[in-house]
Amino acid sequence: MKLLVGLGNPGNKYEETRHNVGFRFLDLLAESEGICFAAAPRFRAETASWESPAGRILLVKPQTFMNNSGEAVGALARYYQVEEQSIIVVYDDLDLPVGKLRIKTGGGHGGHNGLRSIHAHVPSTDYVRVKIGIGRPPHGDITAWVLGRADEGDRADEARIFAVLMDELDNLLSGHTDTAANRIHLALQTKK
Repeated sequence: MKLLVGLGNPGNKYEETRHNVGFRFLDLLAESEGICFAAAPRFRAETASWESPAGRILLVKPQTFMNNSGEAVGALARYYQVEEQSIIVVYDDLDLPVGKLRIKTGGGHGGHNGLRSIHAHVPSTDYVRVKIGIGRPPHGDITAWVLGRADEGDRADEARIFAVLMDELDNLLSGHTDTAANRIHLALQTKK
């Protein structure tokens, strides 16, 4: 089994915020595959089981708020005996411009509180990160930016990224991370 984790904050108040891009991607995937999320209170998460072409995938939306996302991820990884290399985390990245996506295995948390929490709750940082760019605010508070709503242009970029990511998800989930990353990069170049 693999864990496909989308990061975000629970509750209607946060649904449309930049910080919830991971939740939105998982919601789109679940809808396209005809699967539904269910509460998993023991793990402080919402989960959905998906029999994908790449095998059994557990979709995970932690319900602990962003800063404690690792509590759910760590507990689920231990319960299902999922190694870090079989965890894929989709989240927002301030250091990537809007409309960009990067895939990386391992590394630091880059100041992202969701990743910081995951680092504290899993034995190693060798999980796969799918970073979706939200850019930095031109001025002002970063918290207000990540908890703000993206404008129409940003949402159009998000939809384009989601479509390309969906096309390469089987490669990503099958462990062909470099192939998926290269194909996504090329696809995003041509779909500008």
